Amino acid sequence: MNNYLVLTVISDDKPGLVETLAQTISAYGGNWLESRMSHLAGKFAGILQVAIDPERQDALTQALHALSGRGLTIVVESTRNVAKTTSQAFNFSVVGPDRSGIVHEIARAFAGRHINMDELETDYSSVAGSGEPLFEATGLIEVPETVNLEELHQHLEVIADELALDIRLEAPAQQL
Repeated sequence: MNNYLVLTVISDDKPGLVETLAQTISAYGGNWLESRMSHLAGKFAGILQVAIDPERQDALTQALHALSGRGLTIVVESTRNVAKTTSQAFNFSVVGPDRSGIVHEIARAFAGRHINMDELETDYSSVAGSGEPLFEATGLIEVPETVNLEELHQHLEVIADELALDIRLEAPAQQL
């Protein structure tokens, strides 16, 4: 039976970083499972899950930490299976004029209802023609069955009105 690790990685962005990680994980018999990686402000940032034989976990962890000599900062965390509560997945999107506090308001609305944000991706750009700053966010949330969806929609509408945003909450296509 395998153990599971979650790695967070940050480094100056340069070619070959993913190959270096993959080679190290493979050399110790690890299996690269899920990952999210991105280039942000000249940095490479990633998070990934690795399955590893328990007897090789310490050796892999040491090898990953040794990559700091090559400019990679890696945090290794062991994971355990956590029983998920009964919930429904929803995709959400937010679009509107950029301003401070948008993520905070949305995250507070979710956290106050014990809604877990499984994924969040944000982007900052300019509106074509006007050059006005535009904020966009998309993500996936897990809404517990105990949450009143009508009340959640109403609260998100209040936030949308206050911050001049378009906020959408939709069940993923496979759930329809």
